[in-house]
Amino acid sequence: MAQITLKGEPIHTVGELPAVGREAPAFTLCSADLSDVTLNDFAGKKKVLNIVPSLDTGVCATSAKAFNERVSSIPAAIVINISADLPFAQTRFCEAEQLEQIVNLSAFRSPAFGKDYGVTIIDGPLRGVLSRAVLVLGEDNRILHAEQVPEIIQEPNYDAALAAAQS
Repeated sequence: MAQITLKGEPIHTVGELPAVGREAPAFTLCSADLSDVTLNDFAGKKKVLNIVPSLDTGVCATSAKAFNERVSSIPAAIVINISADLPFAQTRFCEAEQLEQIVNLSAFRSPAFGKDYGVTIIDGPLRGVLSRAVLVLGEDNRILHAEQVPEIIQEPNYDAALAAAQS
């Protein structure tokens, strides 16, 4: 269990992020058209998993916009934005913000994702949603970078994540 904070108050996740060097757990998440998408669907690409509580919050929106803008400089990488938001809300957000460089996937019908990645918040007012975390996976799905953001209202370390995606 990881301890993070929400505006300085301790909250906890169901587990810990998978460690750097390990193979990322397989997942099946929901896409904008409600079809299932698996980790293997992104084979051969580096993947930046931008895991957020909800795109309806300022910091989550900011991180999606930042990764969308900066990933275009890394042609072999893809940003996958993952939240528990419904796919319809994710699509509206990306259309309104003109975000075309990221893929949104929803964990709303895949509770195993949050457990397998250790990011489901288990207490406090945000219990049940995903914590803010970034993982960078190599083409072989080995974890190159993992960051559990310690204060949920802080942005992730974009530079560290993108450096890992370029390596």
